[in-house]
Amino acid sequence: MVLAGRRKSIAFFIALGAGLILVTLLLYIGWVLLNWKHGIFLLLLGIVLLAMIIAGVVLNTIFLVREIRRNEQHDAFINAMTHELKTPVASIRLYLETLQSRAVDEEKRKDFYRIMLDDSDRLLQTIEQVLRTGRMGASRKLNITRIDLSQVIQESIDRARALYRLAPDALTYRAEGPTTIMGDADEVRAAVSNLIDNAVKYSGSNVKVSVETEKIDTFVALRVKDEGPGIPRTELKQIFKRFHRVPGSLATRVKGTGLGLYIVRSVAKRHGGRAWAESEGPGRGSTFVLQLPVAK
Repeated sequence: MVLAGRRKSIAFFIALGAGLILVTLLLYIGWVLLNWKHGIFLLLLGIVLLAMIIAGVVLNTIFLVREIRRNEQHDAFINAMTHELKTPVASIRLYLETLQSRAVDEEKRKDFYRIMLDDSDRLLQTIEQVLRTGRMGASRKLNITRIDLSQVIQESIDRARALYRLAPDALTYRAEGPTTIMGDADEVRAAVSNLIDNAVKYSGSNVKVSVETEKIDTFVALRVKDEGPGIPRTELKQIFKRFHRVPGSLATRVKGTGLGLYIVRSVAKRHGGRAWAESEGPGRGSTFVLQLPVAK
């Protein structure tokens, strides 16, 4: 209901802007026809005024539409954050109340502890993403060092396998050429982890993710390929914007804050590299590429 209302608002403002421009043009044409004998000066003055009025209407319409979309993204972020924070806290509380209220055998107790630790990790990851986004906005100074990208990738893969309980062949890694880069270890680790986590989450129940690295000129390119739902061509650039999520049924099932890919592109830019997405369309899988400068 809210989304439909906002779409109607956007359509209303676009229609209003187009209508105002049409009325202005009709009035101007009528004015020219009535005053064309009074010289070229009035004609030029009218053209300038008309251009200013049309430009003002267009800019005002663009501003209103952007504000509506920004509010929509903000509300979507608040809803996602509420879920991402509330769900693990509620889960942890439930298991703690169970342990407190009745006796539990040792095997089940260990299982409860494992679930609570997983929920704690999920909660910490959500908080860390929000804090990292704020630090990037404040242009935190980078701590540049030599980093073995292969080691960072392997750590992220091991973490994803344990977190999502994946078989060894669900996540594979292959390296070609040198993988030592120059960068901030904390930010590079966050970018790599976000790419791998995204690929796993959007793959659904049949996870098949391959990670590759290769040297391209003065960069090491990291490619994360999945066999998930794919990305529409119109969304390939939009998905790196803050809070943006690809519309569709899978996006509504996969919970997230809409900050992961924004962090990936921010890390790439801050290191003088690039990040982009490739997909042949819905149902054809996706490939995310992160380029970082190779160490000399």
